[in-house]
Amino acid sequence: MRIIALAGGVGGAKLAHGLAQILSPQELTVIVNTGDDFEHYGLYICPDLDTVCYTLAGLANPETGWGRVNETWNAIKSAAALGGIDWFNLGDKDLGTHLERTRRLKAGDSLSQITSDFCKAWGVQHAVLPMSDQPVRTIVATDEGELAFQEYFVHRRCAPKVTGFRFEGADEAKPAARAQEALQSADAIVICPSNPWVSIDPIRNVISIPAGKPVVAVSPIIGGEAIKGPAAKMYRELGIEPSALAIANHYHGTITHFVIDRLDAPLLESINALNMQTLATNTFMANHMDRKRTASEVLHFIGASV
Repeated sequence: MRIIALAGGVGGAKLAHGLAQILSPQELTVIVNTGDDFEHYGLYICPDLDTVCYTLAGLANPETGWGRVNETWNAIKSAAALGGIDWFNLGDKDLGTHLERTRRLKAGDSLSQITSDFCKAWGVQHAVLPMSDQPVRTIVATDEGELAFQEYFVHRRCAPKVTGFRFEGADEAKPAARAQEALQSADAIVICPSNPWVSIDPIRNVISIPAGKPVVAVSPIIGGEAIKGPAAKMYRELGIEPSALAIANHYHGTITHFVIDRLDAPLLESINALNMQTLATNTFMANHMDRKRTASEVLHFIGASV
C-alpha cells in the first residue's frame, strides 16, 4: 500500500519517522510544508524540511526535536558578538545544510532535487518532498499587524494575538511535480499531528488531495493542549476552544478517518457525527517505539497491509 504523509514541525516528523520504520521506501512518501521557509544571513532556511529529514536520518536533536544532535553554536555566537542577529539560532552543523542548499538554489537546482540529494547523503531512503519548488510564505495576521511566520514564531515567541493567516504565493505556486504524482498514485493519505493552521494548511493551499482516497488525520491536540507549539494558543485567539473536536472540524470534508488520544475519548460521539471514522488510542510519542506503535495503529485503522 502506497502512503503519502503530509507533515510539518516536530510532531509531523515524529509520525513520519514511525511510518518509515514500518513502510518500505516504495511505500512511503513524505510531503513537507515549506510555508515557513525564509532567508536569514543570506541563506535559504527550510525549518520543516530539515526537521523531517534530520529526524528520518537520526540526526535530530532528541531534546528539542529540531536542529542537529551534538550541535555547536560558534558561528552564530561569533556573528552576534559583531552585532549580528541571533534571534534565530543556526548551529554550526546546520549551517552546512543551509550554505549548500543556498549555493545550489542560486545555481538553478530545484528544492526538490536538492532535498533528494541531501537525503541520499544522510542515508534517508524514503522520499521527502517539499510541497512546492516555488516560494510560499506563511503570513500571520496579529493584533500588532502582519508578521512573517518566523518573526512571529521565533523572534516574537508567539506573543502577538493571532487573528488569521494567509499564504503569500500559494495562488501562483505549483505542487512539486513528484509530490502531485505521488498523491495521485497513493492508496491513502496520512495527515500527521502537525499544526493545522501553519503546517498543514499551507500544503492544502498548494496541493489538491485527490477525492475517493482514505485520508486519516492524527490530532495534534491532546486534552485541549498541543504537545508542542502554538496550535492551542492559536485556536483560543481565533475564538475556538482547542480540542480534538476542533481539529476534526478543521479537516471536515477532507478526511475520512480521524485518530485522537484516549484522553479525548469523551469527544468520540461528537466527532463521529461529522461523518468520519474515529479511533481513540495513545497518540503521545515519547520515543522511537511510540512512533512506530502510533504509525502501526494509524495504518491498521485505514486498512493498510503492514
